Amino acid sequence: MTDRILLPWHDPAPRSVALRLAATVAQQIVEGRRAAGDLVTEAQLVEAFGVSRTPAREAMVQLQSWGLVRLAPKKGGVVTVVSPTERRDLLDVRATLEIRSVQVVAGSAADRTSLAATLRASLDAQQRALDAGDLLDFAGEDFGFHLRIIEAGGNAVVAEMASALGPRFARLTHLAVSGGGAAARLFRAEHEALIGPIEAGDPAGFATAVREHLRSAHFPGELA
Repeated sequence: MTDRILLPWHDPAPRSVALRLAATVAQQIVEGRRAAGDLVTEAQLVEAFGVSRTPAREAMVQLQSWGLVRLAPKKGGVVTVVSPTERRDLLDVRATLEIRSVQVVAGSAADRTSLAATLRASLDAQQRALDAGDLLDFAGEDFGFHLRIIEAGGNAVVAEMASALGPRFARLTHLAVSGGGAAARLFRAEHEALIGPIEAGDPAGFATAVREHLRSAHFPGELA
């Protein structure tokens, strides 16, 4: 497993001013402090952060690459709406990548044991976020849990692609748990249930469990 930074706002030393700006605004969007449809402009960023227009412009481009704003010529960036179709598509991609990874590690008891230990450490981190009532931190730990499963498959390109979707996945989770701690506790309980099939080398069982997790956590009352 990698120790690389999972989400932009976790980076204590961004490589550029533009990345720092983009990470800050991304966190605001994920937490709902900038709502879908809100307009984000270069002028706003210049005034709020005391920077020049160049990093502000670069930050806007980065936010669009994360799927959090849609740039409109001469206007700025409009915070994107998380549509039911986008939510379903993103989560279907993530589940497909996870299932593939569990198939890869199924033949190695050592790999399964290592992954299970990593995931249990993630469960502990999720519990700490729950105890602190920090839903943003919980959303980050949720993303980390699923990313570590994907990384276990050993495909660096796939892991890089999944990591780049981190802000969008964190936004989905934060939206799903923002109603209160009960939803977040359900997420954690279902994460724990995913570890058993991994340890047992049971990809089919994992596939069933992860699809059920998506249905009950992200699509309650719907057919997944």
